Amino acid sequence: MRTTFRGGTSGTAGRGLRPNVLGTLDTVVMAVAGSAPAYSLAATTAVLVGTVGFAAPAALLYCALPMLGIVLAFSRLGRIDVNAGASYSWVGRTLHPFLGFLSGWALVVAAMFFMVAGSLPAGQLTLALFDPALAQDTALATAVGAGWFLAMLLVVLGGARLTVRAQLFMTGVELLILSLFVLGALLHRGSAASFDWSWLGPWHFDGVPGFASGALIAAFSYWGWDVTSNLSEETRDSRRTAGLAALVGVGVVFLLFEAFTIAVNVLLPTDRTEAAGADVLVLLGEVIWPGAGGKLLVVAVMLSTVATLETTLIQVTRSLFAMGRDRTMPAALGAVHRRWNTPWVAIGVVGAVALLLFVAATALGSVGDILADAVSAMGLLIAFYYGLAGIAAVVAYRGMLLASVRDFVLGGAWPLLGSAFMFWIFFESLGGLSTAAAAIGLGGLAAGLVPMFWYWHKGSSYYRPAKLDAARALAAAEPYPVARGRRPGGDEALATDF
Repeated sequence: MRTTFRGGTSGTAGRGLRPNVLGTLDTVVMAVAGSAPAYSLAATTAVLVGTVGFAAPAALLYCALPMLGIVLAFSRLGRIDVNAGASYSWVGRTLHPFLGFLSGWALVVAAMFFMVAGSLPAGQLTLALFDPALAQDTALATAVGAGWFLAMLLVVLGGARLTVRAQLFMTGVELLILSLFVLGALLHRGSAASFDWSWLGPWHFDGVPGFASGALIAAFSYWGWDVTSNLSEETRDSRRTAGLAALVGVGVVFLLFEAFTIAVNVLLPTDRTEAAGADVLVLLGEVIWPGAGGKLLVVAVMLSTVATLETTLIQVTRSLFAMGRDRTMPAALGAVHRRWNTPWVAIGVVGAVALLLFVAATALGSVGDILADAVSAMGLLIAFYYGLAGIAAVVAYRGMLLASVRDFVLGGAWPLLGSAFMFWIFFESLGGLSTAAAAIGLGGLAAGLVPMFWYWHKGSSYYRPAKLDAARALAAAEPYPVARGRRPGGDEALATDF
C-alpha cells in the first residue's frame, strides 16, 4: 500500500499557494460575495418571473433544499482532500478522472462566460449612476465593465489577503443596503398585491418543464458559495472552515433572495417586472423609497457585481492552477508568483481570454439578450459539476454511511438528493432552452474533451489517482491535530492508493 499527500504544497515550480491567510469571517464573506445576492437578484429576477411568474419564491426555495445537499457534499469532501481544484480533484479521485476533469472544466467555462455576464452589468450600472441613457450603449458598457474586470484581476493577483479586504468593504456595504430595503419593503404601504402563501407552493409552475426551467435559473442564483473550497489551501483550519462558511453563506443569500422576490411579487405587477429586466431592483427601490431608492440599489448591485467578479476570478484561476499543477492543462498554469503567492500565469490567461470575450460580446446584441442566454448556459454547467460532486461525496464516505442516522442523512441521502436534483434539472431543462443557450452550455462542456484526451495521452499522473476514501483518510489523520490546520507534509489530506 502506498500513501500519498495531495494538496497545497506541490506547485509546478516547487511553490504553493500561501497557507493560513483567511480566517472564518473572511471565508464567510467570500461565500456570500460568491453568490452575489444583489447581482443575482438583478440578473435573474426578471428572467425567473418571466419563466415561473409568482412561483419565483418557490423556485428559490425548492432549489435551496437540494443545494444544501451539495453544500454538505463539498464540506465533507473538503475534510479529506484540501485542494484548490475542489470538485476537479474530488470527482477525479472517487468516480473517474475523466469525470473529474470535466467537472473542473465545467466550472472554468461557466466562470469565463460569467466574466462577460458579470462585467457588462457592472459597466451598465456604473454608467447609470451618471446618465441612464449611457447605460443603453452596449459598447460603452462593455468598455467600463472591462475596466472593472481588470481592476479585480489586479486585486486577485495581489493575493488572498488583499482580495478579502476588498470583499469586506464591498460585501459589507451591499448587505447593509439590502437589509435596509428588506425593512423598507416590510413597512411599505400601498402594495400592488397581498402576500400569498401559495407563492411558496408548487401550484404556480407551468408543469414539470416550467419547474425545471425555474430551478435552473435558481441554481445559477446560488452559484458561487463554493469559492470557499477553491480557497481551502489558503484558509486556516480549512477542513472545518470552508464547509461552515459555505453553509452560512447559502443561508444568508437564501433569506435575501426570498425576501426580495416576495417583495417583487407584492410591490410590482408581473408585466412591469418582466419589462424591467436587469433594472428590476432599481424599479423596486423607487417604489420602496422614491427618489433615492433606485440609486442606492444601483450602488448595491454594482458593488455585488464587482465583488462576485473577484470571487469568480478566484474560482477559475485556482481551478486552472490545480489543473496546471497536475499537468492536465499546460504546466505553466500551476506557476505561483514569488512575491504574492498567486497563480499569476492562470490569472493572466483568464484576463486575456475574458477581454477577447468582451470584444465578441459587443456584436451579440443588448446586455439583456446576452444575460438571458448566458444565465441559462451557466446554469447547465453548474448543475453538471454540482451533481458530480454530490455523487463523489457519497462514494468517498460509502464505508461510513451506516454508522449512524446522522451519517446516513447528512453524508448519503441529502447529498444524493442534491445530485439527483441537479442532474434532473440539467436534462429536463434542455428542451426549454434557446438554441444559443444550449449551444453555449453543451458546446463549452464538449470543448473540454480536447485537453482531457490530450493530457491523458501524454500520461498526466492525475489520470492515475490516489483513491479518495473517507474512512481511511480520517483514520490516517487521527494522530495529528487536524483542528489546528497543519500536520507533517503540509495541509493536505492523506489518501491511500493500492
